[in-house]
Amino acid sequence: MKVGNTTMATEFIILGLSDNPQLQVPLFLVFLLIYLITLLGNLVIITATCVDPHLHTPMYFFLSNLSFIDFCCSSNIVPKLLEIFLSRNKIISYAECMVQLYFFLGFGCTEALLLSAMAYDRYAAICDPLRYFLIMNQRLCVLLAAASWIIGFLPSEMITVYVSRLSFCASNVINHFFCELMPLLKLSCSDTAIIQHIVFVIAALMAVPAFSVTLTSYSYIISSILRIRSAEGKRKAFSTCSSHLTVVSVFYLSIFFVYLRPTSSYSQEQGKILSMLYSAFTPMLNPLIYSLRNKEVKNAVRMVIGR
Repeated sequence: MKVGNTTMATEFIILGLSDNPQLQVPLFLVFLLIYLITLLGNLVIITATCVDPHLHTPMYFFLSNLSFIDFCCSSNIVPKLLEIFLSRNKIISYAECMVQLYFFLGFGCTEALLLSAMAYDRYAAICDPLRYFLIMNQRLCVLLAAASWIIGFLPSEMITVYVSRLSFCASNVINHFFCELMPLLKLSCSDTAIIQHIVFVIAALMAVPAFSVTLTSYSYIISSILRIRSAEGKRKAFSTCSSHLTVVSVFYLSIFFVYLRPTSSYSQEQGKILSMLYSAFTPMLNPLIYSLRNKEVKNAVRMVIGR
C-alpha cells in the first residue's frame, strides 16, 4: 500500500532466532518441548485448583490466574515461532502482528500486577496468620484479580494504538522471533519519541510500583521468617521465598532492561535473549516453582489423574 511516495507495510517478515538451516529442526524440537511442558503444567494447575476443594484458597486462586496468563502468553507467541522453524514461513500479516503485540503487552502487564497481589497474599499469610482469611476474603481476591486484568490491558491498548499509527516504510523485516514492541519501534521510520515516553511513563507508573509492593512484602516476610524458631520451618519458608523472588527478578529485570532504556541503546540480539526469558521460559517454570513442588498440589494432581 502506498501513501504519497511512502510504501507502507501490510505484512512483516520475522527473522526468528537463527538463519542456520541446520538449527531449525533442533530449535523446533526444543521450543515444542518447552511449549508442551508449559501447556501441560499450567493446565494441570488450573484443573487441580478447580476440582480440589482443599485448593480453594486465595493463594491457589491467584496461582490459577497466573497459570492462565502463562498459558495464554505462551500460546500467543510460541506457535508462530514453531511455524517459522518448521515451514520457514516467516510472514505475519500487519493485523496479526498488532494482535500479537496487544496480547503480549496485556498479559505481561497483568502478570506484573498479579505477582504483586500474590506477594501481598503471602505477606498476609505469614505476617498476620490469625487474620489471614479475614484480610484475604473472597471479595478482595476477586477485586485484586479483576483489577490486575483490567488495568493490565489498558496500557496495552494505548501502546498498540500508537504503534498501529506508525509508518514502516524502510523495511518490513523484524529482527526478532515475534512482534515485540522495541524491534517494531526500531523498524519504524516515524518519530517514536512520544511512544517511547509513553512506554517509560507506563513502566514507571505500573511495573515499578508493582515490583516495589512485591519487594516490600517479601522484606516483611523474610523478617518474620527470621523470627521462626524451627530450623525446618525457616528452611521451607526461605525455599519458597527464594524461588518466588527468583522468578520475579527474572521477569522484572528482563522487562526493565528492554523497556526502561531508549531505543538508541537497544541491542536486538540482547532483546531476543531477554524476551525468551519472560515469553517462553518463565511460563514453563512458573507452575514448577510455585506449585508442583507443593504437596497439596501433588495430591490434587493425583486425584485428577485418578479420575
